[in-house]
Amino acid sequence: MSKRRILIVDDEPDIRNLVQEILEDEGFEVNVAENGVIARQLIEKTKPDLILLDIWMPDIDGITLLKEWKNTFGHEIPIIMMSGHGNVETAVEATRSGAYDFIEKPLSTAKLLLTIKHALETSSLKSENLKLNQITFSKLEPIGKSKLIHELKSQLLRIAEHDAYILMRGESGTNKEMLARYLHSLSSRSDKPFVTVNVSTLNEENFQNELFGFMANNQIQEGYLDNAMEGVLYINDIGDLSITLQSRLLDVLKTKQYIRTGSSERVNLDLRIIAATRYDAESMIKKGQFIDELYYLLNVLPINIPSLHEHYEDIPELLEYYVNQFIQIESLPYRKFSVSAQNRLRSYKWPGNESELKNLVQRLLILGTEEIINIDEIESYLGKIKIPQKEYNTEVFNLDLPLRDAREEFEKAYLIYQLEKANGNVSKLANQIGIERTHLYRKLKTLGINLK
Repeated sequence: MSKRRILIVDDEPDIRNLVQEILEDEGFEVNVAENGVIARQLIEKTKPDLILLDIWMPDIDGITLLKEWKNTFGHEIPIIMMSGHGNVETAVEATRSGAYDFIEKPLSTAKLLLTIKHALETSSLKSENLKLNQITFSKLEPIGKSKLIHELKSQLLRIAEHDAYILMRGESGTNKEMLARYLHSLSSRSDKPFVTVNVSTLNEENFQNELFGFMANNQIQEGYLDNAMEGVLYINDIGDLSITLQSRLLDVLKTKQYIRTGSSERVNLDLRIIAATRYDAESMIKKGQFIDELYYLLNVLPINIPSLHEHYEDIPELLEYYVNQFIQIESLPYRKFSVSAQNRLRSYKWPGNESELKNLVQRLLILGTEEIINIDEIESYLGKIKIPQKEYNTEVFNLDLPLRDAREEFEKAYLIYQLEKANGNVSKLANQIGIERTHLYRKLKTLGINLK
């Protein structure tokens, strides 16, 4: 990962040098400017991730530069103001003009580093939210003109205005969550929250607190149900819930009430449940892995999402969509799929469904050099996709472990393998395996996987 870049603008050489030394020791790439003229040149040349800006300088004062840069860069670059003559009025003017924060000289190293850390985290979150919003708004409605997609759109439109629980079934990579968001956007609850619960992040210990919330020091710590109130709670991979946790969820859905841990107050449930699974729920019921009453409660309005190979005629349109998306979001160069390349991809089985197609487009745009993507390039890519045919024995995994421990061992091996494929890039890994980055970080931490 490249170093974060910081620009220090201050007319006092001792402060510039000291702060530069501190930040370089912390792993930042640092540039310094002794006045506003040099700072204007460096901001264009170095494109910093954050600016430390002195207020009082002999040529151009910091507030003038702050207003100028905020008009140019908006919230892309957080700016922290510094001053040895701090007062309330100066701090207020700085924050009103768009400064992230205001710190006084002499600088406290601990406070300086903490402020920088928070500013960069906030900036990253804003940038990521912007990208997510662009993607969400650009793709809610299912893409395609095939009969299957037309029927799916019609079904979602009919179901949207009814508040009954929904069970979505589809293979991994079929964009179940995106379809749930599309359905939510059509409903009367569209201006209310859409909250996702990834079952893979829940266990017996944290389920109660995370789902229902809890009381601590007479303060309510809200859970998923609280956050989704009046909106939608989307439960991803509900088939991965243990029987014990399924039973607790069933009690809440039947009574439409829940109690926070540490409290005796009952909270009425006012939200819609959309659950999703990649498993055959009926088979799980027969094997005793899914509670039949929970299945029937959720399956009031079933939605079966087709696999990509079942509506292969939509592949050219999906390819075009994702090419345009990566051009817009990641500024990748334009490339066009030849007719023969499109036809080859129409005949491919797509075990990873639409997520796999999206990853293919991104890879081809990054690695390719010619404007046209021909069939040879496609064949070369598909030829590299090999599914390991290992026989799972005790040399690979310990099959004598309890189910929960065995699943944890497999998940750890799987995530390490996928992390290596993604070259340690967590964002790329999240896209590869279809899990939100926040929950992925938590999963990696739980399993003791060190990103370094």
